[in-house]
Amino acid sequence: MSRKEHAFNDVVRRIRKEMFGKGPERIRTVFIENMAISTMHGNLTATEKFIAQSPGGEDLIHKARTKMIQEEYRKKVPDGLEEIVGSKFIRLFSDIDIKDDVAVSVFYFEDKIEG
Repeated sequence: MSRKEHAFNDVVRRIRKEMFGKGPERIRTVFIENMAISTMHGNLTATEKFIAQSPGGEDLIHKARTKMIQEEYRKKVPDGLEEIVGSKFIRLFSDIDIKDDVAVSVFYFEDKIEG
């Protein structure tokens, strides 16, 4: 893993830990053109796993996780994110599979990410 990927993963993990009380256990990020694509495993807290077992729980957790993280990035770009990739952050696309506890986020930047 390159230093850039490692630094990017640290920012992603920190933000999610601050928001949800737990960051992903494992993250892999690849940079393609002007996007950073992160796959995250082990995202859910024990409480979220419990709620997901109830009727409608998976949908509730899915909606909360995807909407909250997208809104957070809309309000404020996390410190260091743009500096790591050398480009202005534009938008975040994010989804999570509650059953398998796997999330994918696509970070869309203004310019091509070098290196």
